[in-house]
Amino acid sequence: MAQPDPDCLFCKIVAGAIPSRKVYEDAELLAFHDIHPWAPVHVLIIPKVHIATLADVGPEHDALLGRMLGLAPQLMKQLGVHNGFRSLINTGPDGHQEVYHLHLHVMGGPRPWVRA
Repeated sequence: MAQPDPDCLFCKIVAGAIPSRKVYEDAELLAFHDIHPWAPVHVLIIPKVHIATLADVGPEHDALLGRMLGLAPQLMKQLGVHNGFRSLINTGPDGHQEVYHLHLHVMGGPRPWVRA
């Protein structure tokens, strides 16, 4: 299992060193509100284990990725999003990844959104 990266923003959030507005937490995953939302409801779902990018996952991560995707509709329903939502994983510099810890953006709510 990968060790936490002491310089990683999301590893610090997982450790509780940086506060977040959590919406879900279990032994493997943490979900919290994005601090720069693109939509009325914008949460990030992250694994607690440090995986830098989607390009770094292997077959051993299949169940974890499935849990991340499966959690998205549950959270949107819980947060009052009933007319659809967008799920996005940015990967690497050309994919506009800003924080190098795998994370799934889940965005919903009434349009128009600030960004597309």
